[in-house]
Amino acid sequence: MITNKYEAAMVYSVAGGEEAAQALAEKFKALVEEHGTIENVDDWGKRRLAYPINDEPDGYYVFTVFTSGPDFPAEFERVAKITDGVLRAMVVKK
Repeated sequence: MITNKYEAAMVYSVAGGEEAAQALAEKFKALVEEHGTIENVDDWGKRRLAYPINDEPDGYYVFTVFTSGPDFPAEFERVAKITDGVLRAMVVKK
């Protein structure tokens, strides 16, 4: 099976509190573990955004480096786009 290394950059809403953002981060971490192997999780926590997204000045940042098959990143981004509480999500091949 072909595997590649990817990095997912996620910004979660903190409107419902940091606990809700951490719960979302755990949900996406579990999703990655189902389809690949996590190498590193860099949890930056709550930070000020460069510009407001959906009228929110702050976001909860999490960066995840993982290996998976080439089909999974598209599915990851699709799930992130339809999940409430995700302000931004991007997966790049390292």
